Amino acid sequence: MRIASLVVLCLALAAIPAWADYDNGPINGTTDAWTINFGYIVSDSYIAATGSSVTGFMFGVWEFPGDVLSSVQWSITSAENGGTTFGSGTATGKNVADSFISTNQFGYDVDKITITGLNVPEVNGATYWLNLQNATVPSGDPVFWDENSGKGCGGKGCPAQASESSVGTIPSEAFTINSGTAPPIPEPSSIMLFGSGVLGLAGILRRKLF
Repeated sequence: MRIASLVVLCLALAAIPAWADYDNGPINGTTDAWTINFGYIVSDSYIAATGSSVTGFMFGVWEFPGDVLSSVQWSITSAENGGTTFGSGTATGKNVADSFISTNQFGYDVDKITITGLNVPEVNGATYWLNLQNATVPSGDPVFWDENSGKGCGGKGCPAQASESSVGTIPSEAFTINSGTAPPIPEPSSIMLFGSGVLGLAGILRRKLF
């Protein structure tokens, strides 16, 4: 019976999507960060690993104590803040989540920003650029994209190439590109029917073995 229950649980977990399309490594929070508002634009490259559609992304920020990101303008392009634009917009409201991680040695809050609600098609193996600008917090303070130099990143294209609109080439930042690649989740009734069959089989085997 325990084995049958584990089988049903594994089937349910198998329906959970695999999100990471490109991961440039974890948030550092202690080295440096680059302004993504007040007219500055920061761009990082990545290579698509799935050929699916970008559904969102995550990036690390430094903020003044107590600040919470309310919006950020983003674009995905074929070149460093230019070329062909494959998708762009301003993430706000329910499509922005700001999660506090820690306070660093400089007195800034280090937060993880999660952006959802995107649908940007990609080509597997192609190089793209994620560009961030015009970030806002209610206080009007600056917001900084965390620099991690791609340490800890994995997969093709690591570390990312990066630039800042006023100075040019810079070390790369902490970000993850998410895409929806999992198959549709089975209907609960289908899972229950299969699970019932497995449980029934387990009962028969128990009678035979014991």
